[in-house]
Amino acid sequence: MNTTTLFGAIGAMGGVVVMAFIALAGFLVVLALFVVGVYNGLVTLRNRFKNAFAQIDVQLKRRYDLIPNIVEACKGYMKHESNTLEAVIAARNSAFSAANRAAQNPADPEAMKGLLQAEGQLTAGLGRLLAVAEAYPDLKANQNMLALQEELTSTENKISFARQAFNDAATEYNTKREVFPSNIIANTFNFMQAELWKVDKAEEREAVKVSFS
Repeated sequence: MNTTTLFGAIGAMGGVVVMAFIALAGFLVVLALFVVGVYNGLVTLRNRFKNAFAQIDVQLKRRYDLIPNIVEACKGYMKHESNTLEAVIAARNSAFSAANRAAQNPADPEAMKGLLQAEGQLTAGLGRLLAVAEAYPDLKANQNMLALQEELTSTENKISFARQAFNDAATEYNTKREVFPSNIIANTFNFMQAELWKVDKAEEREAVKVSFS
């Protein structure tokens, strides 16, 4: 092999190496852009359901503020129902604490499960209180109680709408993190599954009925 042929062979090999390097660099750039795009998409969807939870939290806090006033309005008429009244306040306090924990990180499944359990107990307790209140005509006619009843009804409706919006946002996020290939990015960067606001017990599926017939 003469010198010219040797240099030609080396040049050809060098050209192949350069092309391979360019191809590899291009692939890595495309891969990096893909990873960044999927990651940012997951962050966007996670922030969306966190913001949706914030709307629930606003209404929950409003209801937590109403419940002591309702209990106080009932006290003067339901002197023999102290256990029922105390149970509602205890459930309200537990739910309030659980809501604060969930609000710090709505993406934490355990915090959300704790809130759902506490809210289920509060809903059941408040429902029992209002059912017992039906037996007290003077309480049913009390103007303060009627105003609180109307405000609670409005709040329960807002909670229901906010809960649906949260579930929609959380479902969209969960779907994104579960499908291939975005599930690889989700697992790599520890994007946890969002806990939906689910109600398991039939009596807790409906908003608290607060109207006196």
